[in-house]
Formats: sequence, structure tokens, C-alpha cells
Amino acid sequence: MKELPANQLDPRVKTVWRINDAIWICLLFICAGIAFPIIALTDPSAGWAWTVTACIGVAWALCLVVWLAVLPPIRYARWRYQLSDDYLDIARGIVWRKRFIIPFIRVQNTDTRQGPIQRAFGLASATVATAAGEHEIPGLASEVADQLRDKAAELARIAQEDV
Repeated sequence: MKELPANQLDPRVKTVWRINDAIWICLLFICAGIAFPIIALTDPSAGWAWTVTACIGVAWALCLVVWLAVLPPIRYARWRYQLSDDYLDIARGIVWRKRFIIPFIRVQNTDTRQGPIQRAFGLASATVATAAGEHEIPGLASEVADQLRDKAAELARIAQEDV
């Protein structure tokens, strides 16, 4: 099997992932569980509602531990990319490993994206679009993302000219 790509993401991406995941987990559990404390407070005979609220609280705490402490270092270690003259190589995934080899002859568009949390940490994502879909490399320093986008666009243009 081919060697893994050489480049890793910026280490600050772990903090960005933690913030994003914390926001989504909290929103999910608030939306899913808000009714039970309300039921428990308005109907004193509904003791079951406090039990359900406690179970939701335990599940929330466990999800926070897993998604904020356990997964980010593993996810960071598994994310790799490499730009060569002929293709972009991306490897990612914790349980299900995915490997993408994107030849530049197939590239239609390159782009960078930056959300508010990424912007606060000076990070951006580079994307490469083909007819088959879009591939994103998250958590790059803004300058690195811009350089990768420009280099990929240049290599795609050269590959198109060679045809």
C-alpha cells in the first residue's frame, strides 16, 4: 500500500473541532431534553421526568468527554494530505479510513473557506472540486490554505493544457 501523505493539519484545528463539537452537542441536548425538566417542574407527580433529565445529563457529559477529549487528537493524527505535481492525496478517518487521490486533470475548481471560529484561530479550509464531488482539507493556517488553493489551481490549469 502507498505511504500516507506527509502533511498534517495545523494543531490549532483540534481546538476548533472541540468548540464546534461542544456547540453542536449542547444544542442537540438542549433541543432533545428541554421538555423533561419543564414537565418535572410543572407536574410534581411526574418523577419520571427527573429520571429522564438525569439520564440526558449523563449522556451529555459522556458525549462531551468523547467528542472533546478523546476524538480530536485521534482525528488530528489520522488527517493527512499531500500535494504532488499530478494529484492531491488526502487520507482521513478514525474507524473508516478514506483515501482520496484526486488527479489535477479532474479538478474543476479550488477554493478556501473560513468560518468565524476558524477565523478566530487564523485557520481556513482548502477545497478542491471535481465532477465527482468536493474534497475539503480543514484546519490549515490561512496562508497555507491560500498557497494550497493557488498551487492546486495552477497544477489543474497545467494539467488541462497538457490534454
